[in-house]
Amino acid sequence: MNNLKLVSRFHVLKNARGILKNPLPFHHMNFEAYGDHFKIRLSGKESVLFTRNPGLIKHILQKQHKKFQKSPLQTVDLAKYVGHGILTSNGEHWRTHRRMVQPAFHKKKLENLIEVMRNAILFELGHIVTGREQNVFSLMGDLAFQVVAKSLFSSADIRDKMSRLKYITEANQRMLIKEMRQPYLKGWFKMSGQIDKHLALAAESKTLLREIIEERRGASREMDDLLDMLLKARYEDGSPMSDAQLVDEVLILFTAGHETTANALSFALFLLAKHPEIQEEVHQEVSTVKLKFSEIGFTQWGNIFPLVKQCLEEALRMYPPAYVIDRIALEDDTYEGIAIPKDTMVLMSIYELHRYAEYWEKPDQFMPGRFRTLDKMEYGDFYYPFGAGPRMCVGNNFAMVEMIIAITEIIRKYKITTTMDAIELNPLISLKPKGVTLMFKER
Repeated sequence: MNNLKLVSRFHVLKNARGILKNPLPFHHMNFEAYGDHFKIRLSGKESVLFTRNPGLIKHILQKQHKKFQKSPLQTVDLAKYVGHGILTSNGEHWRTHRRMVQPAFHKKKLENLIEVMRNAILFELGHIVTGREQNVFSLMGDLAFQVVAKSLFSSADIRDKMSRLKYITEANQRMLIKEMRQPYLKGWFKMSGQIDKHLALAAESKTLLREIIEERRGASREMDDLLDMLLKARYEDGSPMSDAQLVDEVLILFTAGHETTANALSFALFLLAKHPEIQEEVHQEVSTVKLKFSEIGFTQWGNIFPLVKQCLEEALRMYPPAYVIDRIALEDDTYEGIAIPKDTMVLMSIYELHRYAEYWEKPDQFMPGRFRTLDKMEYGDFYYPFGAGPRMCVGNNFAMVEMIIAITEIIRKYKITTTMDAIELNPLISLKPKGVTLMFKER
């Protein structure tokens, strides 16, 4: 890693309190000081390469993706809580199970889930209270979780289990973040019993899912939901996934599926509340569409509600769920004079790239119209809301349609306002808001 600025371990420790709370200002400070790349010394000779350079990011995620794999942050640290599914595995294990899970998210398969998604959304939106401020982040969390739950499990009698699963996934995520940002305390976390406590919670979550799967195996009819599709998935030799692997895949879909959607919806609603003129344009768009809900196919939502989609794309630009993406070099590599030795960890800052003034006009402003005028070929190299390459999010189409439905239903019925000046960020495994307080008024 030739001629790259090395940020010392002392400098990291000096900023440890702020990094634990929110590492993004620390990242930004170093990018502004040292350019598109810098290194951070962790311990001994070990260091991490940070980058916001779109060329290097494309090189790692797409052009030379076979030379890199996910780091132990996900394949070991996260996996111990959520299992070894397609999000937390590498190599042949990942390729095999990605091929098995992918068909469940084909657009034609998802067509059957539209009504399920909308009914779950409408039910959760029934908890909106008008005339007073409400924490919409909590509401969107419940909404997104129930959409994933109902899409995976059509059964109506699993709400208690799903609530417990939601609690466990959030509690374990908070623990994992402490481990990742305070590695010097890992010994204490183990000695104090904190890690064992959360591993026990992870085991409980798997037991809950195993019970649901066993009930489904004994059902007398097919439900045609995501669980049915996964149960029908087969390896090349014709055998199905083991129960343990199936539980891991389902747990990953829960953890990643509901969380990123809840975050994106919360950010998008805040931005619309702060920009009433754009909100009114959205209301006009959703109010003028006269098609019946049943007449809108899965692939049509973005075309029928283009402004809604642009607002979501802009929210994902400003607040990307995967605000950093990590990879480990499997062999020595170079990019434009930068040496990347084998075993180097690279952290790619998508948050910084999405707000890089060299590539985005007025990057800190909410301007959905940029996605109307920009050709995807123009911004595709510096826009990664769902990742890129072979490991791009398997549920990206599912998430986008879910969010378009939610926004159209909310803005069709309510005018939203906020007294918040700005959102306080809470970067955990994904980029969360601390809270989003909105007021709803029926139109």
